[in-house]
Amino acid sequence: MVWFDRALSILLILGGIGHTIGSIRFYWHDPLTMLWALSASLFVFLFGAMSLLRASRPSDVPLAWICLASGLCWILAALRFGYLIGNLFDPRAIIFAVITLGMCAFSVRSIVLAKR
Repeated sequence: MVWFDRALSILLILGGIGHTIGSIRFYWHDPLTMLWALSASLFVFLFGAMSLLRASRPSDVPLAWICLASGLCWILAALRFGYLIGNLFDPRAIIFAVITLGMCAFSVRSIVLAKR
């Protein structure tokens, strides 16, 4: 299961790379919007890195809680993006939400197993 947990984190980081490239290409003419879009990319990279760390430290409950909170926030942000563009089922929003939902499940698993 650890390999799947790490794979989701790596997929999220790859999604962050795509988000960064897309943000630069789409918002190159609007530096303020590009700054906020790149801030979201930074969040994704940090969240992915923390999740990779959590996967290798299954007994670290505080880290699991931080990853869970970060994941829930990112799911809300992805779904809000879909709502704002008028398509909740946009692949960008759904892919980020599904990957992050899996990462949240592994965070909950870490919390529950560490309490035993």
